[in-house]
Amino acid sequence: MRAFTSKKDSNTTIITITAAVAALTMMMAGCGSSGTATGSSSDSASSGSSKSSGTFMAAGLFPLTGSMAYLGPANIATMKLAQKDINAAGGVLGKDIEITSADTSDADHADQNTSSAQSVLAKNPSVVVGPPSSSVVKNTYKQVTSAKVPMISSGATSTAFSGLNDYFFRTIPPDTVQGAVLGQIIAQDGVKNLAVAVFNDEYGTSLRDVVVKTVEDAGVKVVYGEKDTFDPTETNFSSMVTAIKATNPDAVLVIAFDQTVPLVKELAAQGIDTHKLYMTDGNTVDHSSDFEAGLLKGSTGTIPGAHPTEEFQKNVKSFNAKVTDFTYTAETYDAIVLAALAAQKGGATDGATVQKNLMAVSGSTKGEKCDSYKACLALLKDGKDIQYQGQTSIGAFNDAHDPSSASIGVYKYDADNKPVFDHSQEGSVPKV
Repeated sequence: MRAFTSKKDSNTTIITITAAVAALTMMMAGCGSSGTATGSSSDSASSGSSKSSGTFMAAGLFPLTGSMAYLGPANIATMKLAQKDINAAGGVLGKDIEITSADTSDADHADQNTSSAQSVLAKNPSVVVGPPSSSVVKNTYKQVTSAKVPMISSGATSTAFSGLNDYFFRTIPPDTVQGAVLGQIIAQDGVKNLAVAVFNDEYGTSLRDVVVKTVEDAGVKVVYGEKDTFDPTETNFSSMVTAIKATNPDAVLVIAFDQTVPLVKELAAQGIDTHKLYMTDGNTVDHSSDFEAGLLKGSTGTIPGAHPTEEFQKNVKSFNAKVTDFTYTAETYDAIVLAALAAQKGGATDGATVQKNLMAVSGSTKGEKCDSYKACLALLKDGKDIQYQGQTSIGAFNDAHDPSSASIGVYKYDADNKPVFDHSQEGSVPKV
């Protein structure tokens, strides 16, 4: 998951990870649930599902306050865009859909996480989209799924969430994918001794574990950080950087959010080469106002997920002209459309019906491909199976309810400390 704003180039380099995502998930996500997440559809539909008013309701859980507040406005605008497009095509079961949302803030506000979930559940939603934070998902998913309402996260990438619950899905690839790609890049760059500075967070440690496994399998030695972490509230990194420097690493991987700025400044102050850093989606952002020019030049970062097209961004901005960051908007849009198609296919708008049909409309039954709600709706009305392609082209949900294919963008920092797409990596990273 991302944590603060980035200004991404529209020509993002994308590395496409194909069907092996499913195998990776099952191989690496040992901290997730054992067994599959498909469950019995008939059991799900009959065991205490919420009553349906006949109107499809999509509920959003997005942060408008806290450290991730930048994510909320764009994703709420995206919900409005999805509502417009679905209703323009005829709605769900002939009725216009409705949307609602609540501010979750961040994981430091656990009470608000749960109260926001309760507030949207009170409106009898057909689906809950979000939260984008792995830690906030951890605080809320039981509330939502126990109410027999599917939760589709557009940004929670924790490896522990593969196969989490019959009612939990995500339109973002898990960090088994980002971690494997980043680990391969580190190894290909010739790093022999890697230090990892990672905060003690659901997102941070799960991603670290995948990177460590990948680089060690490639012969890279992890000299610091395989087990070491720092507290997310830490502001003084002097002793940690001293310990890192003592291991004499060739490069440092930083997995953090806004802690990145003081941490990198301390790395530079102690003479560690900040041109050989690696970052992830939590901190691969525009650092032009954070550091002296050139401090990060040459460092590498990765960001999972689809890069929204210019047309899609324009459509989102039509609902909020102030939006500048489109993180997870494509994933949010597709989550709502998939849920609406599932209700249409199942003939009802209750959560259990949506859950029962999500796999099929995503393409698990190998139906006809369609790239919009309107086109997919026409096929469903003709009695055909479908594969919704949408904005992200994530492929069908696999048995762990993760995308069966995924994209990872690779970036290099320029002299202005801005991440820009890296042409040299396009197509060069092996499939995982």
